[in-house]
Amino acid sequence: MNQRLLHTPEGVRDIYNEECEKKLLLQDNLYRRLRRYGYHPIQTPSFEFFDIFGTEIGSTPSKDLYKFFDREGNTLVLRPDMTPSIARSAAKYFGDEDMPVRLCYLGNTYINNSSYQGRLKENTQLGAELIGDSTSDADAEMIAMAVACLKEAGLTQFQISIGHADFFGGLMEAAGLSEEQEEELRNLLSNKNFFGVEEFVSTLGLNENLTRLFGMLGVLDANEDELSAAKRYAAAYPRILRAIGGLEELQKILEVYEISRYVSFELGIISNYRYYTGVIFQCYTFGSGEPIAKGGRYDELLTHFGKKCASIGFAIVVDQLLAALSHQKIELKRKHETELAVYVPGARAEAIRWACALRADGRGAELILFDHTKTRDDYIAYAARNHIAAVHFLQEENSRTVRLTENGDM
Repeated sequence: MNQRLLHTPEGVRDIYNEECEKKLLLQDNLYRRLRRYGYHPIQTPSFEFFDIFGTEIGSTPSKDLYKFFDREGNTLVLRPDMTPSIARSAAKYFGDEDMPVRLCYLGNTYINNSSYQGRLKENTQLGAELIGDSTSDADAEMIAMAVACLKEAGLTQFQISIGHADFFGGLMEAAGLSEEQEEELRNLLSNKNFFGVEEFVSTLGLNENLTRLFGMLGVLDANEDELSAAKRYAAAYPRILRAIGGLEELQKILEVYEISRYVSFELGIISNYRYYTGVIFQCYTFGSGEPIAKGGRYDELLTHFGKKCASIGFAIVVDQLLAALSHQKIELKRKHETELAVYVPGARAEAIRWACALRADGRGAELILFDHTKTRDDYIAYAARNHIAAVHFLQEENSRTVRLTENGDM
């Protein structure tokens, strides 16, 4: 056999046994949490037409997409991002709806990262989108849900950094920067190279207030006084002023949710997704170099699909969250209720009836016909490896079935 056939392509991996159980349990718990907020499930295809994620949409660069063709010659891509797919669906199925639409999802995304980056190319995302609500209350609900989900997973130490797309966009507009200059500044901010940002800004010859506003790109946790100062500096720049005012209003609502300890305001946050138009946020915790959750407002995205509608959403990267939980030694609470019956041929009928009764009661039952090449200890070891709660040995003695029970992984 060709040993190469046993391996997966670079950037994807198998998930099995206990790790897979943990992932499924985590997904179920988080999905139920989203449903409690009134969000309705939606599933979209794993691949879409190329234009759904094209340059005009502002999603993922073409070089990072998995592209292929259908029989008619259309260019298709594996979805790199859930939001444009949800936006397309919302425009199609809720085009005439004039009330907010709440949708939640669970699915895999695919990004053809460079191999040297060491990132998974297939990730599971779980998230929610609130379509048709332009208020700061909607922004706060999204962030509150993200906090609730991460706490549901067992995390206690995490931080959600909140910014606003129009703070950065307003600075670019006010300074009159070219596309090349904007891209250079984006790269500096992405790498948290704030000394580089300061040096870059010093070459632009800006006025004092604008220079101070650029300086706030390096503030990682802006307090009320700093936001008030930023408003003074931005008095002549309406777009920037509105962004700061929006963050102040959001801050007050988050205080009502009593989650202020988990959030900070970082004016220098930017996103690779160019469709964001308002609040943007990213969540970090120990044990993950990438954000475990991210989201933002995209009030213009649905117009590409024929519906003018304000929207906001967020996604949890389940694989990153699992890695963080493992690093922090946080165990997901699982109940091992499956029991195993090892039976001889003469006890088959009783074993099957026993298993059917257990399953009807909502519990797990596994059956194995006894193999004489194996010992009782082999079956007990098997049960321990698979977290089976109890092992029942069904054997015949004097024409009747006798059951001997061993406690397993209780």
